[in-house]
Amino acid sequence: MAKHAFPESFAHPRYWPTWLAIGAMRLGAWLPWRVKMALGHVIGLAAWRFARSRRRITETNLALCFPELAERERARLVRETFIANGKGILETATGWCRDPEHLRHRVIFKGEEHMMQALAQGKGALIIGVHFSTLDLGGALHSLFFPADVVYRAHDNPLFERFMTRARGRIFGRAIDRHDLRDVVRRIKAGHAVWYSPDQDFGRDASVFAPFFGVQAATLKLTAKIARMTGAPVMPLIFHRNPGDASYTLEYLPALENFPSGDDVADATRINGLIEDAIRRHPEQYLWLHRRFKTRPRGEPSLYSR
Repeated sequence: MAKHAFPESFAHPRYWPTWLAIGAMRLGAWLPWRVKMALGHVIGLAAWRFARSRRRITETNLALCFPELAERERARLVRETFIANGKGILETATGWCRDPEHLRHRVIFKGEEHMMQALAQGKGALIIGVHFSTLDLGGALHSLFFPADVVYRAHDNPLFERFMTRARGRIFGRAIDRHDLRDVVRRIKAGHAVWYSPDQDFGRDASVFAPFFGVQAATLKLTAKIARMTGAPVMPLIFHRNPGDASYTLEYLPALENFPSGDDVADATRINGLIEDAIRRHPEQYLWLHRRFKTRPRGEPSLYSR
């Protein structure tokens, strides 16, 4: 759990917008499914039109990662990305606020045998997830089949942090702050599966530069480090919303062989390649709204300048 010093009371007016957001998420979680997806569509379109800075980031990311697309095709993909992430807000609310059992009929789960084989070794498992718009709902759906802990980034707002970690605590065995490597290793060595998503930019010190869609990206070394420290099988997990918005597919691929290799760049390149393959299945569902290429090799200018 995150180590926030919570105020004695969250009644202060500065928290009122947060309370409204939490209330809206709780309400949204109980909407009929078609209404939920339609509302997410509208939210996504509104963000696409008015969140100009995020739109510029998304446009830059897609231009870097899909240079082969015509400008019109990329523009359509930008729009579809915002719509998918708008739906993701309602999916996150559903994953956090409702029992995932009511969605069992919406799940197609593939590759269960790979995870069962990995856990049978008694070494725990390191699950490699991806920051899709369906991330938190994917975690809730995964809990219907396999228990897991999750590594997460603490939220800056202490009220929302408490809401978020309590919600994830109902889905996962334990929510572990991303800075608490010791707890991650301890849980895996105790035989637990830990869900970890290494596809964001956390700066130069924690990373090596490895290609991501052909662009040098600061890529965490921690994936290989955890695997080396625990000896646990590394399990790629792919999940996405299916066409029609009525069901979801979660799929385990076989455990990585000969990982880690001892070469941080080679290992980071391999992980990025797996993530690329997952994204290419449904590129609009990825979180292109974040600055994946924020940290640059020394001497290179920012890729997000206007």
